[in-house]
Amino acid sequence: MSIEQQPSLPPVLRPANPPRRELSELATRFAREVRGDLTGVALTGITLATADLRAGEAFVAIQGVNRHGAEFAATAAEKGAVAIITDAAGAVIAEPVGLPTVIVDDPRAVLGALSAWVYGTGADDELPLLFATTGTNGKTSVSHLLEGILDQLGVVTGLSSTAERHIAGEVIVSRLTTPEASEMHALLALMRERAVEAVAVEVSAQALSRHRVDGILFDVAGFTNLSHDHLDDYADMEEYFEAKLPLFRPDRARRGVVCLDSPSGATVVARAEIPVVTVGTPSIAADPEAAARADWVVSIDDERAAGTTFTMTGPAGVLTTTVPVIGPHMAANAALAIVMLLEGGYDWARIVTALERDGGIEAYLPGRTQLVSGEAGPAVFVDFGHSPDAFEKTLAAVRRVTPGRVLMLFGADGDRDASKRFDMARTAVEGSDILVITDHHPRFEDPDSIRATLVEGARTARPDAEIHEYSPPEKAIVAAVGLVGEGDAILWAGPGHQDYRDIRGMRTPYSARELARRALKAAGWPVPDSHWPVPYPDED
Repeated sequence: MSIEQQPSLPPVLRPANPPRRELSELATRFAREVRGDLTGVALTGITLATADLRAGEAFVAIQGVNRHGAEFAATAAEKGAVAIITDAAGAVIAEPVGLPTVIVDDPRAVLGALSAWVYGTGADDELPLLFATTGTNGKTSVSHLLEGILDQLGVVTGLSSTAERHIAGEVIVSRLTTPEASEMHALLALMRERAVEAVAVEVSAQALSRHRVDGILFDVAGFTNLSHDHLDDYADMEEYFEAKLPLFRPDRARRGVVCLDSPSGATVVARAEIPVVTVGTPSIAADPEAAARADWVVSIDDERAAGTTFTMTGPAGVLTTTVPVIGPHMAANAALAIVMLLEGGYDWARIVTALERDGGIEAYLPGRTQLVSGEAGPAVFVDFGHSPDAFEKTLAAVRRVTPGRVLMLFGADGDRDASKRFDMARTAVEGSDILVITDHHPRFEDPDSIRATLVEGARTARPDAEIHEYSPPEKAIVAAVGLVGEGDAILWAGPGHQDYRDIRGMRTPYSARELARRALKAAGWPVPDSHWPVPYPDED
């Protein structure tokens, strides 16, 4: 694939045998007004995007930032749409197309309820057990840990995370942290069709604010932590926090499990409107005493590059096990996942037996402090973390398993929350021996300017630090490998599992894991065989 090519977006998944719904009944339930003849019109799905539309579906046209979705009504009709669902302004735009039109006040706000009705995935429908995880950091890890433990229990699983969608063993790369409501409900319908028993879903603040999980009642909702992030979407940290709280209402979840390691955990408990159980890890908590009073208390027994051993103690008993990722924060994530399963109705003895049988938790966490190096030479970890808090925790974890120096390699997102860049640079330089600053997703920002801000933040925090700047990342990782040796470690934070960089709206092929492997190999260090898809031709 040429670097100029745009990798194809992952497909939107739908049930193979979707229900047929009468448009007239949809209008009776949801419409403020209808235009055109609805008689005899049936639909088999619903979507926001003409690119994903299939014949027989309804096209939901919403007002975007720059254009109204109704401007694409003709394209929807050409692709086989049977109806348009939109607001009054959209109905005027779509009228020349001639499709039956259902008018609602706010199409996005009603999309979850519409999708739940179309696919039969509402609170009163028969669905798999649904586990939701929210928080700033750890959502993806907890989701994959939930799936991994469920697999060990012999459960047919589903997953929707930042990294991937899983349906009974099928793996699809994700588009958004949480899919749009129409895609989410179609995904749940497909999982039900494939006899999935339990589903782990990563729920972002944006998903709650933008109605992406509307119409879904989760059996258990988990909260990891809250730290500086996403202030490009929210006015301040208070607004960002408030966006997450609705997940702990009875219309969103039946039960909650809350980690008390960040100060916001106690606030979630105080304001939750559902029964809540707490988990705490005193050794890493902002308030160790509060964490020690949690229903479930986690202690760290051992940290190695291959994983972290911990003990959790609570009402059901005591369990000592290992999570296959470094860091006490990953042990906290694992304990949160275990308690969520317990609250979801899985038997404690069954969980303990499975983990003891397998010698610990068996879970693959794509791009989460992922060790990509071999048995000799510097250890290279690739991580998805992109916030000051994530940097601090992961650097500390890498430090504890590294006998030599720690090199930090990172860049910052363009066109995203710029207010955290100074703190990212400060945390990175304070936690490392060598800092290498490079590019990440510049999007439409000037990458030179982004790097300059990061360098300034790092030098302000530690004027005497060893700081290097390289662009592009392909050059930076080669330089980083040349700066370290046996017993040292490199933490490349930001890209994680992703297989592209966003440069001026173009998704250019890119894999930090593969670039690191090739840089190590070029330097003469042994590397394991690549076991993940890479967007580059083989150079061997």
